[in-house]
Amino acid sequence: DKLGVLLLNLGGPDKLEDVQPFLYNLFADPDIIRLPRLFRFLQKPLARLISTLRAPKSSEGYAAIGGGSPLRKITDEQAAALAKELERKGLPAKIYVGMRYWYPFTEEAIDKVKADGINRLVILPLYPQFSISTSGSSLRLLESIFRRDEYLLNMKHTVIPSWYHRKGYVKSMSNLIKNELLKFEKPEEAHIFFSAHGVPVSYVEKAGDPYKDEMEECVDFIMKDLRQEGVICEHTLAYQSRVGPVEWLRPYTDQTIKDLGERGIKSLLVVPISFVSEHIETLEEMDMEYRELAEESGITNWRRVPALGCEPTFIADLADAVIESLPFVGPLSAHQVCS
Repeated sequence: DKLGVLLLNLGGPDKLEDVQPFLYNLFADPDIIRLPRLFRFLQKPLARLISTLRAPKSSEGYAAIGGGSPLRKITDEQAAALAKELERKGLPAKIYVGMRYWYPFTEEAIDKVKADGINRLVILPLYPQFSISTSGSSLRLLESIFRRDEYLLNMKHTVIPSWYHRKGYVKSMSNLIKNELLKFEKPEEAHIFFSAHGVPVSYVEKAGDPYKDEMEECVDFIMKDLRQEGVICEHTLAYQSRVGPVEWLRPYTDQTIKDLGERGIKSLLVVPISFVSEHIETLEEMDMEYRELAEESGITNWRRVPALGCEPTFIADLADAVIESLPFVGPLSAHQVCS
């Protein structure tokens, strides 16, 4: 047997000239902009228009964090750390990285899987909580690739759709939060502010996206662990990064920061709850835009919990998740696996 693990992630532009084509790939995805069937023919022209209009502002954001996204580099580091941990646990495996909207694309990763003769594959989206716009989009792309390829249809494989509830992940997040709390002069007065990537309300109410429920459960798990460790801080969950005129999940991060300032909160610990890697939404949106907003709102002590990256407890838990999924690796159809 040749075991492979396919890590799925969003991807990000490596340099400034990549920003517009990256945005085009993003908005051309029908799981990102969901048009009625009658207007699906407008998907690509609309993506071209939106990406062209948004590219200048997005380029400013990427320029502010060094001229490109660090997501690919960090994901490659996570892949190497996971391979090392699986080897340590007695399960050698090849790790592949497939990005949805930029290099290395999922299709490239699958080509490597086939070239290496992998016959057992664990598919692991690097999104703790499932959403049709993140894990769902990547899995639907895989399904379309599998349907066209007899080798893939016959390959034994399984999917770990979400893992926000795993004890190792929860403990990793709890530890990072505790470490940052201790850096406040008065940790007990800090307000723990979970900020998650938002999705349109219609995804939840009409399409049945479990993202909101999984996110709320995730925060509950982390706070329960913190309470057991003696942390008494209040906490809030809000959603960031909304785009366009549609209604997104509430409360919104920017408005909630203003509200907390009006309540007299002076110490804020921001937690990037839906992200396992640093990227534009943590390094620019959180660390620059929201920090400035917090200071304008009267919040004088601001700290941000780092994304998990290659935190050892997190990587060890990912390895355990792969090992625990092995009994479910079988010759299932792509539709059964990816739906």
